[in-house]
Amino acid sequence: MCDELTADDNSRLLASDVLTRRRFGVMTGAAGLSLLLPLPANAKEVAGRDVTVDTPDGKADAYFVAPTGGKHPGVLIWPDIMGLRPAFRQMADRLAQSGYAVLTVNQFYRSTKAPFLAPGESFDQPAVRERIGPWRAKLTSDAVVGDGKAFIAFLDAQPEVDARRGLASTGYCMGGPMVLRTAAAVSDRVRAGASFHGAALVTDASDSPHLLVPRLKGSYLFAIAENDDQRSPTDKDKLREAFTAAKVPAEIEVYAGAMHGWCPPDSRVYNQAQAEKAWARMLALFGTAL
Repeated sequence: MCDELTADDNSRLLASDVLTRRRFGVMTGAAGLSLLLPLPANAKEVAGRDVTVDTPDGKADAYFVAPTGGKHPGVLIWPDIMGLRPAFRQMADRLAQSGYAVLTVNQFYRSTKAPFLAPGESFDQPAVRERIGPWRAKLTSDAVVGDGKAFIAFLDAQPEVDARRGLASTGYCMGGPMVLRTAAAVSDRVRAGASFHGAALVTDASDSPHLLVPRLKGSYLFAIAENDDQRSPTDKDKLREAFTAAKVPAEIEVYAGAMHGWCPPDSRVYNQAQAEKAWARMLALFGTAL
């Protein structure tokens, strides 16, 4: 949802009796947890580098990481509204350790370099929302499609990427719709997509992301926050209807007790158990689709 209502939800949770002392410790230590994410079994040695990707609108800063040997399926990660930052670099490293070549992008490159948040800043803060709002306004459907095509082309050009195999894309919060727009625009390459607490996947607009489902190929995962579902309870049904009608496989699930933003380990509402479940479902999807 990425809005004031979600921020209020998260603030109420953090202040409520529902939040146990143990869980509060997990959340407030989340920034450190980005360095403590579990290693996958048989983790591969990886190497990462900062890269610049040419797009129709300029040069995007990004982070690329892959195993140090061989060729691997590519994965494009669209971060949440707080952008490319240490937590997402750690998540990219972890995915690469499982055998993928991963590009994590700064989708706000038209406006700023990443990272753009100072320590302690969060989208929950009105001043931060006011600063990011104009940057987000530039991310029109056409802009995202152009970016997605450029990012996929970049991945395919890397020596670590096996271009004979399908690619995947994942997105968090505002990145969820970006997954669908990219997958629809480059359907000959994208064979898997995963949205985690995706925002505005179903809207009344003529270019709503869920209307792109007939153009998709491969298989998809939608991990939905409980409070997002409570606010828009029919969205998941419309998603299921769209995927069923298009005969495109999709796993669509509401994660009980998980608040919007629960997956990145630096989130105020990081839910380790549910984040690990979502991660495992993503790896299972990639294992069969790629």
